[in-house]
Amino acid sequence: MSDGPILVFDSGIGGLTVLREARVLMPDRRFVYVVDDAAFPYGGWEEGALDRHIVNLFGRLIEEHQPQLCVIACNTASTLVLGSLRKAFADMPFVGTVPAIKPAAERTRSGLVSVLATPGTVKRAYTRDLIQSFAAQCHVRLVGSENLASLAERHIRGVHNDPAAVLAEIEPCFVEQDGERTDIVVLACTHYPFLANVFRRLAPWPVDWLDPAEAIARRALSLLPDVRAVSDEPDIAVFTSGAPDFAIRRLMGGFGLSVST
Repeated sequence: MSDGPILVFDSGIGGLTVLREARVLMPDRRFVYVVDDAAFPYGGWEEGALDRHIVNLFGRLIEEHQPQLCVIACNTASTLVLGSLRKAFADMPFVGTVPAIKPAAERTRSGLVSVLATPGTVKRAYTRDLIQSFAAQCHVRLVGSENLASLAERHIRGVHNDPAAVLAEIEPCFVEQDGERTDIVVLACTHYPFLANVFRRLAPWPVDWLDPAEAIARRALSLLPDVRAVSDEPDIAVFTSGAPDFAIRRLMGGFGLSVST
């Protein structure tokens, strides 16, 4: 499958932030972007059911698209099901998306770091293990937002969000303690970077909003063979609902993706 595409997977359209960086690093590769919109959002799923759903879905996706590598551009899915995917498809390289806690701990000057994520990512033992392993010397606040992924989807579609609604979701990230302030917020959901400029405008004080998309793309590049087959096939977007609306089709076109039917 050395001539196959790179498959980028997310529950919604937030993974486009990763696709954007991957294309910068790999302009001659072909991509299939898969949106599991039939199951969005993942936050309300029971863990075992979501694990089975994603593994079964990948069985079909791998058979149909024959990718050479799969990128799970979703923190919730990665922290839950990455191990199951690697076990079920042992010959397929997978690149996951996990909270950028290690680089945040290395960069912080105040020692106050917040992780802005979905509730599913916040409650995972995987996330807490990352903190214990790489940021034990920091004060790390985990902020599980119920609404930001949906607000980001609205924003990407061009729908106006009430600034107060966005501020309510990010405000818990800002901590003052012993004369210090939070100086880094980890964006632990691929949807959130689309709102980064809104976050900067609404934030109580300036912080570094840490987006892991470039690191994910670099990891994917490092796992690919050097042999590159030239293909005239376009990059495509696949929706598990089979029914993306006009606004989403137009958005995909803006990213150079043909919607597969």
